[in-house]
Formats: sequence, C-alpha cells, structure tokens
Amino acid sequence: MNIGIDSRAAVWYRGTGIGTYTYQLIKNISLLDKENKYLLFLEGSLDFELDENFKVKNIEKYNKETFWEEVDIPNILTDTGIEIYHVPQNGIGLPCEKNCKFIITLHDVIPYKMPETVGPQYLKIYLQEVPKIVPMCDAIITVSEYSKKDIAKTLGYPEEKIYVTYLAAEDIYKPMNKNLCKAKLKEKYGIEDDFILYVGGFSPRKNIKGLIQAFSIIKNKIGNFKLVILGKKGRSYYDYRDLAYNLGLKNDVLFPGFIEVEDLPLFYNAAYMLVYPSFYEGFGLPPLEAMACGTPVIASFSTSIPEILKEDALYIDPKNPYDISEKMLMLIEDKKLYENLKLKGLLRSSYYSWRKTAIETIMIYKLLKN
Repeated sequence: MNIGIDSRAAVWYRGTGIGTYTYQLIKNISLLDKENKYLLFLEGSLDFELDENFKVKNIEKYNKETFWEEVDIPNILTDTGIEIYHVPQNGIGLPCEKNCKFIITLHDVIPYKMPETVGPQYLKIYLQEVPKIVPMCDAIITVSEYSKKDIAKTLGYPEEKIYVTYLAAEDIYKPMNKNLCKAKLKEKYGIEDDFILYVGGFSPRKNIKGLIQAFSIIKNKIGNFKLVILGKKGRSYYDYRDLAYNLGLKNDVLFPGFIEVEDLPLFYNAAYMLVYPSFYEGFGLPPLEAMACGTPVIASFSTSIPEILKEDALYIDPKNPYDISEKMLMLIEDKKLYENLKLKGLLRSSYYSWRKTAIETIMIYKLLKN
C-alpha cells in the first residue's frame, strides 16, 4: 500500500497530545512496517531516522498565527500515488477533492460538548470543517471507547467504522532519582519545596480553578507544599493567577509556563503527586506520564479517564473542590495508600505502548485497503 500521512503536528505541535500522538505514531510505524510505502507531508524535520520505505514531501509554511489555521490548508495529493491518506489532527486539513481512501484520527468532540471551553479560532475551524470532513471518511480512529461513542452519537457516524487505539506515555517518562530531579528544578526553575503538580492545557474544561480552590482549602494543613501548574499561558492564565492571589496564594501557586518535552520527566519525578481534575477528556496523557514516572495520580471520575486509569488512580468529583482537597490531603497523610498507588500506577502505565498503537493502526490501514 501507498499511505500518506499529514505529519505537520509531529513537528509544530510537539508537546501537545495531538503532536505527541502524531510524532510517536510515525516513529513506531517506521520501526515496524517494512512492507508498505509511506509519504509524509512535513513542515520542518523529524529528529529520528526513517526507513527506506518512507519518503518526505516538504511543504510550504504559510506563517499563520496558530497551528489550526496552518493545518486547515490541505496538502496537495495529486500525482502522489497515495491509496490511503491519514490526517491525525481531527481531520483538519483533509482535502475537499477525494482521490483515495480517507482516514482521520478524531480525538474528541469537545467543541460540540463544551464549546465555551475552546479557543475561538479552533472552535470556528472545527465546527466549520468537521461536519464536512466526517462524511468523506472511510474510517475514523479515536483514542478511547468513550470518544468512540461520543463521535457516533454526536456526528452520526457508524460505530462499526470507528476504531479505538489507545495512547501511551513516551519512553522518556520513567522513574528517576527524585532528589536529583528536585535539584535540577531548583537550579533551572527556582522550585525547591515539595509540590503538587498539574500538567496540561489552560482551557476552562481542565478545571484549574477548582484545583486552586481545593489547594487553598488544605494549604494550612500541608506545610510548605506548593502547587505547580504547567502549561502554555493562554487566555485563562490571568484568571487563574488572580484567583491564586485573591486566595492568598501568591507565593504558593507557581506558573512556570510551557515546559519543553525533555524537562517534563523532571517535574513528574520531583512531584509528590499529579492532580488531573478535568471535566472532560478524550484520553488525557499526563496521568499516564506521571504513572510511568512512579508518581501517584488523583484524577476526575468523568468521561474517558476511568476507562484509561482503571482502579489505579484516586478519583475525585471535579465539580467539588472539597472532594479534591480531601483526596490530596489523604494522599499526603496516608503513606501506605501513597506507596500502593505508586506501584499500581507503574503497572497501569506499562499496559499501554506506542508500539501497540502503531501495530493497531497498521491493521486498520490493511482493513481499509481490503
């Protein structure tokens, strides 16, 4: 088969869930599949070797303000001999003219379910393009059974043509010496106290406000613990900062900003716990990344999260800051529970692998060809 993949997210959107997915999918397919031929539409270059059955078509950069505006411009597929074309970033950028079979990875339908939590540019592009894209697809890949049902119900797409391939923590996420990691964070980011960690976007659906409120409830009971909130400082940042200030937490809630991928394992390993209080996730990678580093996880009992983490996280009601605070305090005070979750999380994260994701994706390509 001749398979084309829109690979732009692997370079430009690296460090996000969709960017990590695209990067790891291509990397692991290239390690596994020596039979099919691949054409990667790429802007920039990958930092790993590709086998001989992979060709790269470098494409023009349009210098748009956002990733979504950039990928909304489709790649040119004529004269490429492609039999299957795969667009991993929710289908955005799929050509209007269909010359081969189309497959997209649709990670979630959050713009339909919680439009108020999505950035205006992405919301506009998603709601304009996805209703046109989905009917053109011969198959859809998604990242959880929860998302599969959501896609089928929301977009009216046949469930039997939706395939689930789970995501995984990358190999860089593994247990490291905690004291060494804390020393590096102190040197580079000025963080020296024990801390509770959040990793992810700043969208309102991530429930950072609820996390800050929960932290304020127990701050006087937990000594010098800080709350460290990682992520690109988007539109909501000032709301979160001001909330922390108003709650008297100016020096206790830290916002280091967007962290390069290579430094994330330091934060996960140095953290006492990860709290992931999201209202809605199609998958949610940070809990698995934390678990792979041996860091216990507190997470929402909502949407896809329990499907992914099973019984190996401590669950909270994301709408109840008192429940979040109670579980954080419980994990700080109960050392037996802490060690138990640490071990269970390591085992849970090992269940998922990008190799498995790649194998399942190649099988979907073969099913589509037949």
